[in-house]
Amino acid sequence: MTNANPESSEVPVHDVRPISNFLRDQIAEDVRTKKYGDAIVQTRFPPEPNGYLHIGHAKAICIDFGLADEFGGKTNLRFDDTNPEKEEQEYVDSIMKDVRWLGFEWDRLCYASDYFGQLYEWALQLIKPARHTSTTSPPTRSASTAAPSPSPAKTARIATAPSMRISTSFSA
Repeated sequence: MTNANPESSEVPVHDVRPISNFLRDQIAEDVRTKKYGDAIVQTRFPPEPNGYLHIGHAKAICIDFGLADEFGGKTNLRFDDTNPEKEEQEYVDSIMKDVRWLGFEWDRLCYASDYFGQLYEWALQLIKPARHTSTTSPPTRSASTAAPSPSPAKTARIATAPSMRISTSFSA
């Protein structure tokens, strides 16, 4: 709260409690109820190093690092290096400098390309159950897709498919 005495020479004192928002509220609830056991809050800031940061990046940095800090968690700086023709070391260095200028330090520095092998393996797992060969002729296939109905086989595959939550498999 602001000091309301206009004759006071003291600097106004502000309430510095975090403002409630849906992200903070959900994290607080998950931590309170131990929804994920004793797991710590893990966030990441994933810029693409193809230019300098702008105000939107600064906001994302403050959210990603700030929420992790508030809940005793960690944040990774993970460069999204998926377009090498437009990325330069100059931008990587600038981004790191800007994150530090905003007052944050990352727990781990990594690159999306560090995980290409794992992402490829997950992609194969995701598409493998969907592979099939149709034995119907094109006119029959068109008629059968005009009014689709749920496929028991597909429903069973989806129900038994392993969860593919990337964030729980590695810290990136």
